Amino acid sequence: MFLHSIRNAGLLVFSGDDAQSFLHAQLTSDVAGLALSKSQYSGYCTPKGRLLASFLLWRNESGYVLQLPAVLREPIQKRMSMYVLRSKVKVADASNEYARMGISGDGAAQALNGIAGNVPKMVHDVVHSGGMTMLKLPADRYEIVVLRTHEDRVRAALAAHAEAADAGRWDWLDIRAGIATILPATQEEFVPQMVNFDAIGAVSFNKGCYPGQEIVARMHFLGKLKQRMVLAHIANDVAPRPGDKLYSADFGDQASGMIANAAPATAGGHDVLAVIQTTSMNAQPVHLNSPDGPPLELLPLPY
Repeated sequence: MFLHSIRNAGLLVFSGDDAQSFLHAQLTSDVAGLALSKSQYSGYCTPKGRLLASFLLWRNESGYVLQLPAVLREPIQKRMSMYVLRSKVKVADASNEYARMGISGDGAAQALNGIAGNVPKMVHDVVHSGGMTMLKLPADRYEIVVLRTHEDRVRAALAAHAEAADAGRWDWLDIRAGIATILPATQEEFVPQMVNFDAIGAVSFNKGCYPGQEIVARMHFLGKLKQRMVLAHIANDVAPRPGDKLYSADFGDQASGMIANAAPATAGGHDVLAVIQTTSMNAQPVHLNSPDGPPLELLPLPY
């Protein structure tokens, strides 16, 4: 079992009488249908349907909590605050108020049960207990969100049963689960379906309007999507970076895709989430950074 420190994530809390309706009209997911005992993935788009941010979203006693990369917390908070206007909504940065940690591997549920007495059973179940919020996430892992005043106690209790994970292993688990994270290098590059948000419940096609909804819906109902995200391995010691271009024989010297996320693989090399032209999936290999760069070995996604 591994204990992960999640230090590269920011938290935004939306509270007030209109928090639900405000977020439902801004995000790609069905916020109105989110129960207190559930979490969901979600996105925030430009009017052109391009993703500016991706979130893990849940509720607590304060309101709705949006977890996103720390580097995007401030600009996304400023942008979304512009649209609050007369709505009864408060937007607060709670990044320093809570500590985030994760556990994964055999025995994770038992260890969490030992300190909380109740554990989320199904993926996206959420349990609030003793000042903690516990979320079960894809790839058989749990995230624990706890007030800073309880951090040392909870971390010590988990550390008694778990090995400290290498930095980046939590990101690697996201990649293996096929969960894309929008970062500064990939902002406005993808519509939600390009990064498989439709496969992980992060976009609803049955809700009302939100920024970019018309374009996202048109791609869904008219089937005009030409790029999709794949999971792949690159046997290369040099780390790929989000935004790196990909090349394939069917596009010649023109890029046919882009790296969305990358992390060191446990067996060496790097695993990546890559958005590529659907035609290039049959024109393998796809290469990193140049037509003769390191090849991508496509792997099956878990969904």
